[in-house]
Amino acid sequence: MIPVWFKIAYTAFVLYVGVIWWKNYGWKNFLWFSDIAFIGAVPAMWLESSALASVLAVAVLLPEILWNVDFAGRLVLRRRITGLTDYMFEPDRPLLLRGLSLFHVPLPLVLIWMLAAYGYDARIGLPGAIALALVVLPWSRWVSPPEKNINWTYGLGGVQARWSGRIYMTVLTIGFIFLVFVPTDLLLRRMY
Repeated sequence: MIPVWFKIAYTAFVLYVGVIWWKNYGWKNFLWFSDIAFIGAVPAMWLESSALASVLAVAVLLPEILWNVDFAGRLVLRRRITGLTDYMFEPDRPLLLRGLSLFHVPLPLVLIWMLAAYGYDARIGLPGAIALALVVLPWSRWVSPPEKNINWTYGLGGVQARWSGRIYMTVLTIGFIFLVFVPTDLLLRRMY
C-alpha cells in the first residue's frame, strides 16, 4: 500500500506544480501525456485504482523512462540521446520551471509503485491508453500552435512533419499505440 503521508505530499506537490504551470504555460500544457499521468496519479492513489494507474502507466511509462535516460545522458555524458529534455538545458528558461520539470524523474517509480500496490488491470490498461490517445492527440493539435507542438502533434522533435495534418496524426496515433502502448502493456502483463 501507498502510505497516506506520501499521498498527501504527492498531492501537494502536484497542486504546487499545477499552479506554477498554469501561470507560466497556461492550461494547454496539461495536455502533455506526462502531465496527464503526473496529475492523474493523484486520483489513482487516493482511489487506489488499479484501472487508472494501469492506463497512466501504459500511456507514459516508456516515454518517461526515455526522458530519464536522455536527462541522465545530458548530465553525465554531455550527450543528447533523444532530445526529450532539450528544454531542461535552455538557459533562458527560468530555473524554477526547469526544476519543477524534474517531476519526470520519480514519475516512472510512482507509476510502478502504484501498480505494485494496486495491481495491473490488463483489461483496461491498453484500451484505456488508446482511448486517452484518441482524445488527447487531436485535442493537442487543435488547441496548440506548431511552436508548442504538444505531444509532438506537429512533428517529432523540432522538425515539423511534411505530411498533411490528417496523415501525420494518423501515423502518430498508430505509432503511439504500437511502439509505446502495446510494448508497455506486454511488459506490464509479464511483470504483474
